[in-house]
Amino acid sequence: MRGVASKAYRAYVERRQQSRWALVGAPFGCSPVRPSPRCARSTYPGTTSRPRLARNTPANTGTSLQVCSTTRTSPVSTEPAQVAPFAPRRRPDIVKSTKLADVCYEIRGPVLAEANRLEEEGHRILKLNIGNPAPFGFHAPEELLRDVIHNVPASQGYCESKGLYSARKAVMQDCQRQGIAGVGVDDITIGNGVSELIAMSMQALLNDGDEVLLPAPDYPLWTAVVKLSGGVPVHYRCSEADGWAPDLDDIRAKTTNRTRGIVVINPNNPTGAVYSRETLEAITSWSRQRDLIQFADEIYARIVYDDAVHHPLASLSTDVLTVTFNGLSKAYRVAGFRTGWMVVSGPKERARDYMEGLEILASMRLCANVPTQHAIQGALGGHQSIEDYTAPGGSLYEQRRIAHSMLNQIEGVSCVEPGGALYAFPKLDRERFNIVDDERFVLDLLRKERILVVQGSAFNIDTPDHFRLVFLPRADELTNAIARIGDFLATYRQ
Repeated sequence: MRGVASKAYRAYVERRQQSRWALVGAPFGCSPVRPSPRCARSTYPGTTSRPRLARNTPANTGTSLQVCSTTRTSPVSTEPAQVAPFAPRRRPDIVKSTKLADVCYEIRGPVLAEANRLEEEGHRILKLNIGNPAPFGFHAPEELLRDVIHNVPASQGYCESKGLYSARKAVMQDCQRQGIAGVGVDDITIGNGVSELIAMSMQALLNDGDEVLLPAPDYPLWTAVVKLSGGVPVHYRCSEADGWAPDLDDIRAKTTNRTRGIVVINPNNPTGAVYSRETLEAITSWSRQRDLIQFADEIYARIVYDDAVHHPLASLSTDVLTVTFNGLSKAYRVAGFRTGWMVVSGPKERARDYMEGLEILASMRLCANVPTQHAIQGALGGHQSIEDYTAPGGSLYEQRRIAHSMLNQIEGVSCVEPGGALYAFPKLDRERFNIVDDERFVLDLLRKERILVVQGSAFNIDTPDHFRLVFLPRADELTNAIARIGDFLATYRQ
């Protein structure tokens, strides 16, 4: 009787499972004859492990019995069910936004990646590619560091989005000393370096298709940010034969009804040019005539040599809206602090909506780095120690002289003497060296001499015959480096 009852019970179970799995089929990976241990709830006398019934499945219809495969319970079938192998659908690659399709910053591009690879292999690379003073022994004034360290305990929270009041007041007073009229504390925004503020200034202004006039060569961040903000960079020519001064006729010719602003980098990176007052007044006159916003990148304003004089663009008018950028990175040798400022001057009543946009963007990133803002007041109000380096006999002055002189002694190389900043921008004789690709040239130099410079095309100049080097290394090291560049060029041909 027990055997008969067991058979009857098994038949009952089979009918139940058959009806419950009819609409949805067996659980994934199950066969008609092999339940898995997880399905075996208990053992009844006279039977093997019984499968657990599938949950939440409708009953009624007739399909063949299927149970999870591991333990055999009945001789229904000895053939396993044919289960298709799992073939996951290949997911598409995650790609960058199309907004970045035409955006680049070649100063930290493939050439630097190659230099880093060589360093990882154990090679020593002399990096003449970036204006970063501190690694070359140009350290910050001691009082700036003390100000930051002293105020760290009080700098653990956010500050106002525009920056510490004391820092902005110090910038305002510096503007007054420079002759920039009508600047109040609320017209100043402190940022995480000038780079952040440049991005904010374009994002707050540009609609798709708006044009901005930029110098060629330029600092490539400007071109990249204009593109990223939906704008169109239009490069005006700077004349090498005229000491890299802006070509005023080219500026006028390239101004259209879609032009919103003009960027003036003075002293210039990468050329080192310092613009005359007459040139700046002509640019201001054209901006007034065409209602252009002026963007004055003056991060190197205090780094000038010999009789070069820096004239703040915003000091030349009160009726042309001007956005001026400056910071601590270069003149105060604290590039790692990422502390800069942006000043709006001129007819601000016409620019309230634009300034509101700037404030929105400043609020979105909450605030700039608070501890390093405490260095601004002491930096702008104290002894300008950069002048000790740029005056005759100072290390920057002498290194600039060495770079200019030695580059011009290399056959096939010419270099305009930089009046300011930290860079030389020499030209290569294209016919002599058969130069067709300046990135290839700097890679060849890197691999042969272990010297890293930046190709001229990275600065949006339209010929492949320039490169930029910084003259920050000590005089003996700089002399050796340029001598090696000369030896390399003696036999170089592309």
